[in-house]
Amino acid sequence: MQKLSLREMILCALFVALVAVGAFIRIPVGTDVYTLQFMFTLLAGLLLGPRLGATAVAVYVLLGLAGVPVFASGAGPSYVLQPTFGYLVGFVIQAWYCGKLSRKLDCDSRTFKNLLLVNLVGMAIVYVLGISYFYFVSNYVIDAPIAVWPVIFYCGVLQVVPDFLLCVAAASAAVKLARAGIWVEHGAPDTEYSLT
Repeated sequence: MQKLSLREMILCALFVALVAVGAFIRIPVGTDVYTLQFMFTLLAGLLLGPRLGATAVAVYVLLGLAGVPVFASGAGPSYVLQPTFGYLVGFVIQAWYCGKLSRKLDCDSRTFKNLLLVNLVGMAIVYVLGISYFYFVSNYVIDAPIAVWPVIFYCGVLQVVPDFLLCVAAASAAVKLARAGIWVEHGAPDTEYSLT
């Protein structure tokens, strides 16, 4: 496994902090409360690329499992028994995949529309893993049975609009930050990173 350079460690630490803070920025919408965590995991993948983006989100998850109170509701190893833990796993894979897809775009193709499409793929990954894990843990681990369709409705359908808006916000921010030079090129040596 490739060692992280000092710059990579700083970037990863920045996004670990952003994802952690995002989990506690609560936006009430009707009877539901949404956080900015998903937006920051999307940005980690888009701006840092697959390796660094996934590393940053994975470090965040590992910190929470180690007991550091960075999750929205609790921490520690037992958090893997929470029905929502699948979303955290999904965030890691989504960051890697969004980083991978976005690195296939050249500078001229890093448009809002293209990055939004990348984010929507990331959202689908999080939904598939999150909803599947929620159903499995609820029914077979913690004995809180719930049928498939209610899980899809409450964990998927009701979340689509707010999560789509976070995908829009992340794509818009990524376009602006990429134009400002904050974009780590895939596979580039440390001295060639496109950062200002």
